[in-house]
Amino acid sequence: MQPETSLPDYLTDDFSLYLENMISLTDPENPDLLSNYLSNLFEQLKQMPLLFNGMVDQLAMAISTKVRIDSKNLAKVELTAEPTWDEIKPLVGVHADARACITEIMTHTEQDLKTAILLIHFYNGYDATPLKAEEDEHEQLDSYNSNEYEYNDYDENY
Repeated sequence: MQPETSLPDYLTDDFSLYLENMISLTDPENPDLLSNYLSNLFEQLKQMPLLFNGMVDQLAMAISTKVRIDSKNLAKVELTAEPTWDEIKPLVGVHADARACITEIMTHTEQDLKTAILLIHFYNGYDATPLKAEEDEHEQLDSYNSNEYEYNDYDENY
């Protein structure tokens, strides 16, 4: 069983955007939509490596298929406080066709690259299964007083 990992505060906003974008592009009727979009996004990034400067969620999407993250060892790194790039870098592998682009990003916007890698790491371990809500005893009492069990459309005071 995988240990429960909570998202650090410094990633909350960017992760929310990244998650929303990834979910919106996941379409069961068009399963290639997400992969095609990510490929096109990376091709744009390859032409202009600083294209997503300041847009970490878009950068993460563009490089998500081009990096391999050693999540097992990254999970051992203390992530509640923001880690340095030097702590993250050894745990990231880059596909050969993306090395020049990733190197350019690393040279100019190391912070964005590090954050994008962390977004991908947390997304890969993200479980979208909704948590079962605990039944509220007050809700249960309210349901007995409601007309949930007997419904009629007549006005009794008429």
